Amino acid sequence: MSGVRRFVVHEHFALRAGLHYDLRLEWGGFLRDWAFRKAPPLECGVKRFGVAQPDHELYWLDYEGEIRSGYGAGVMRIWDRGTYQLLRSEETIIKLYFQGARLLGKYVLTKFKNGWLLFKTKS
Repeated sequence: MSGVRRFVVHEHFALRAGLHYDLRLEWGGFLRDWAFRKAPPLECGVKRFGVAQPDHELYWLDYEGEIRSGYGAGVMRIWDRGTYQLLRSEETIIKLYFQGARLLGKYVLTKFKNGWLLFKTKS
């Protein structure tokens, strides 16, 4: 997969799971999804631990509002969105270049124990 794709980060105030941030990447005809307890890092040296979530449909790219039932019930707001380029994708590492209002630059998602680490890199 190459070229420019869309992404969104939702600030999700879930009734059961509490406040978390969902990073969703357009990946072909669906969204790959990771949930993080804290907002994605905006500077180098900060790491966020997240857990992969089930894939989502593309309409979530523009969704804001209230989810009324189920585990994710609560309010979701768009924290950031934009485009990204996939620089590298393997089973345990994904390198990205984000062009969003907040996320800007190179980032890495790397498999770590039972989840993933997200961090910004200088190069």
